[in-house]
Amino acid sequence: MDWTSTATQTSTGLRRNGLFGIVICLLVFALAPVTAGAHGFTKPLGWWLLLAFTLAALAFSLHLLFDALLFRLAGSHPHERSGLAAVDDSLARFGLRAAAPEPRPLAARLSGTRGIVWRQRFALAACLLVYGILLIDAIEGPVAC
Repeated sequence: MDWTSTATQTSTGLRRNGLFGIVICLLVFALAPVTAGAHGFTKPLGWWLLLAFTLAALAFSLHLLFDALLFRLAGSHPHERSGLAAVDDSLARFGLRAAAPEPRPLAARLSGTRGIVWRQRFALAACLLVYGILLIDAIEGPVAC
């Protein structure tokens, strides 16, 4: 397969994953006040866990969108070496990475983004799990003594 099509497909997939994660996080933030009636120990701990996992998922989603732009930049060049060098040059200009004499290969970059996607999925799953627990706790109402 041509490397430009690989970079373009990766860019599309990362953008889709990033936007999906952002939508889920915004929905959780919008619907979370429903769980405000939660009681007992789960209320403060659950809210802090929900906030932490939602913000982590949001950060990973934004990182995926940034990586999608970098893969799109790389795919716009005719040769793999020049495209990856352009990405490294952009990262060095932003101050995000030191300038490297040799660009990292495409396979290493794809492996790194796969790891970010899995971290995002874990954070989203944990966020939805905590939200579900808080929602169930809020639906059951106060404990009768």
